[in-house]
Amino acid sequence: MQRIHNVTQLADLDDDAMARCYAYPRQLDRPWVRANFVSSIDGAFTVDGVSAGLGTDADHRVFVLLRELAEVIVVGAGTARAEDYGGAHPDPARRRAHFQRGIGGSADGAPPPIAVVTASARLDPAARLFTDAEVAPLIITTAHADPDRVAALQEAGAQVEVAGAAAIMPAAVLRVLAERGWQRVLCEGGPHLFGQLAEADLVDELCLSTVPKLVGGAGGRISLSASGFDTPMSRKQLVLAEDGTVLARWARR
Repeated sequence: MQRIHNVTQLADLDDDAMARCYAYPRQLDRPWVRANFVSSIDGAFTVDGVSAGLGTDADHRVFVLLRELAEVIVVGAGTARAEDYGGAHPDPARRRAHFQRGIGGSADGAPPPIAVVTASARLDPAARLFTDAEVAPLIITTAHADPDRVAALQEAGAQVEVAGAAAIMPAAVLRVLAERGWQRVLCEGGPHLFGQLAEADLVDELCLSTVPKLVGGAGGRISLSASGFDTPMSRKQLVLAEDGTVLARWARR
């Protein structure tokens, strides 16, 4: 029987070992884009429109860890609205420890901001994104967005960056983040934003939690794009949880 390399039991990993499994590269000269998704074994990434119905303890552990490691969390506006996004609240001590090891986090333990990509700036300034955040969200939008909407988001405390005339190209999103010194990027969806980044060959890693459920329904796939693409990926690790959840990390070859 052929041995499968880089397979670990989740029960064998303490928090520090888990962090090493998901460490960002130590030396970066450009944004490193990591995407994180959860999926059922029949391919659904949401149940009734949100991902919460698919979560397991193992998936939640990875979700929290990836937020601890990231310098910024990027999400599309549709996902921010559907999932009722608030700010990230990772443990400050863990953030500082990751930074000291050179694998992510932040020197002062501050949480990563949420960066929302929205051509229209159609977000509710009373949403948790603005009211439940320790650091101000960044809204990446276009010159075409309604000025009154933009002003309302700024009044709610958001930073706003115009990154296109009427549309936002994936490279423009990363340019905005790089200008702020954010290189360890975590994309939490949705499928359109992830698909656009992947189509532009800008995704470095995919962390995919496959949970032991069949859910059926008409849910879509984790990536959607205007045209197909072919990006070879290499399996970097598999972590197996006792409940059957499979935690995979894939990286571009």
